[in-house]
Amino acid sequence: MDPVYATERLDVRLWAPEEAEVAFAIYGRWDVARWLGAAPRPAESVEAMRATIDRWAQRSQDAYGIWAVVPRDTGVPVGTVLLVPLQDGDARPVAEVEVGWALHPGHWGQGYATEAARGALDRAWAAGLSEVYAVVHPGNDASVAVTARLGMTPLGRTKRWYGVELDAFRIDRPEG
Repeated sequence: MDPVYATERLDVRLWAPEEAEVAFAIYGRWDVARWLGAAPRPAESVEAMRATIDRWAQRSQDAYGIWAVVPRDTGVPVGTVLLVPLQDGDARPVAEVEVGWALHPGHWGQGYATEAARGALDRAWAAGLSEVYAVVHPGNDASVAVTARLGMTPLGRTKRWYGVELDAFRIDRPEG
C-alpha cells in the first residue's frame, strides 16, 4: 500500500482491513485506550477493529485522515496518527483541525509519535491550514511531551471539544 506521506523512518498510510488483528493488539489495550476519545474504552474484538478501520478509511480525504504509522524496517503498523477536524460535544465536526497519535506501548519512547505528527503537520501546512490543535487527556504526560517536541503552545484545560475536559495545545503555521 502506498504511503500518504513518508518521514525519515516511517511510512504513514491507510490501515488495511487485513491489519485488524494488529490494530486490535494496540487498541484492545487499556493502557492505550484510556487516553482516547470522550469515553475511553478498549476495542472489543478484531471484528470491531475491522469496522473501525473502515470508518477511518472513510474519514481519509484530501489532507485529512487517520493513518497507520509503519516503521519502514518492519512494515508492520505500530500505531496511528491523525489529522482531522475536531468535534464538538455532539460529535459534529468544527472548523479547528487536530493532530493526534496513539502507539503500542512497545513502541513508546522511540520518537515515532513526534516524527509521524511532524509529517501530519507538514501536510496541514501544505493544505493551507494556518493552525492545528492537539487535545490530551489530563495526566497523559507522554503526549504532553510530544506536543512540546512539536513546538505546540499549551492553551490550558477546556471542554470546547468532544464534550470532555482536555488539555489543549496549538501550533501555528511557520512563517515563510
